[in-house]
Amino acid sequence: MRDVARAAGVSRMTVSRALKKDSPISQETRERILKVVRDMNYVPDHMAGSLTTKRSGFVAVLVPSLNNLHFAETVQALTEELEQIGQQILLGHTDYSIEREEQLVEDMLKRRPEAIVLSYDGHSDRTIALLSDAHVPVVELWERPEDPIGHTIGFSNRQAAADMTRALIAKGYRNITFLGEADDDWTRGAARRKGYIDAMKEAGLPTDRVLKIGKPPLSIEDGAAAAGRLFDSFPDTDCVFCVSDAPAFGVLSVMAKFGKSVPDDIGVAGFGNFEVSRFATPSITTVSVDPKIIGKETGQLIGALLSETGKPSRSLVSVPVELTFRDSTK
Repeated sequence: MRDVARAAGVSRMTVSRALKKDSPISQETRERILKVVRDMNYVPDHMAGSLTTKRSGFVAVLVPSLNNLHFAETVQALTEELEQIGQQILLGHTDYSIEREEQLVEDMLKRRPEAIVLSYDGHSDRTIALLSDAHVPVVELWERPEDPIGHTIGFSNRQAAADMTRALIAKGYRNITFLGEADDDWTRGAARRKGYIDAMKEAGLPTDRVLKIGKPPLSIEDGAAAAGRLFDSFPDTDCVFCVSDAPAFGVLSVMAKFGKSVPDDIGVAGFGNFEVSRFATPSITTVSVDPKIIGKETGQLIGALLSETGKPSRSLVSVPVELTFRDSTK
C-alpha cells in the first residue's frame, strides 16, 4: 500500500479509503488510485484488515459432492447472493463421510468464517458440538432435521418419498420395490427409504421390498447393475422407486434386456428432477426440488444474519417439493 500511495501521490490512508466502496473521497481520486492498483497488480491483504474489523469476509460451505448438479446449482445461486453483500465462499466437499465433514468443520472454523453452510446428512457428535460452540450462524440445507443446530432451509425427504409412494399406489402399483443405498443410515437416502416404508405400511402393503446396492450417491451404473438383483429378489415388481434419478435412469436403460417394457410392464420413478430424468426415453417420473431456490434463500438468510438489524434468532425455511409424473409410470 505504501508503494501504491507513493506512485499515486497520496497518503496510505487515502489508498485505504479508495479501496472501500463507501469511502468519502472524490470519484476522480478513487479512479486514479484504482488505476495505479491495477497497473501495479496490488492485492490488498484482507487478513490484516480482518484483525481490526474481526470480519473474515467469507462463508464456509460444505457439500457432499462436487460433481452433483444440484449442489453445484445451489452453490452458484448462493455465491451470487453473497457477492451482493461482499462475501465470498470457501468450499469443501465431504464425500458423504461424517468423519471428513468433522475434519472440514474444524479446519474451516480455524479460518474464522462469518457463517457455515452445510448439507444435512447427519453429523457426528463432535461436529454438532463444534458448530454449536462456533458463535457464527449455521445453516443446514436439503433437509429439515428434527434437532437443527441453527437455521434450516430444506424439506422433509421422508415426507416427499412417502408422498411419491402414495401417489404410485394410487396409480395402481402394489409391488413397489425401493432401490436405495447400502450403509445409508446417516444420509437423506435413509429418510427417503423410511418415507417409502411409511406409505407402504399405511396402505397395508409389504415393507420389506427394499434393495440396497452401492455407497452413496448411487450412479447410473449402480442402477443398471441393480436390475438383475431386482428380479432375483422381487420378481413380481411392478414399479421401482429409486433413491435418486441417476439409478432410476440406470434401471430404465436395461429393462429391455429383461423383456420389460416401461411403463407397460413396470414403472420407474426417481428423486431429484435431474436433467437425466427429463430427457430420458421415456422421461422419468420424479420428485422435483429447485436447488437454485435453496441457494438463493440461504444467501438472503445469511445477509439478514450478518446485518446490524433484523437478525432472526432461528429460521426454518420450507422449500417447495413437487411430484412430477412423466412417461415412465402409468
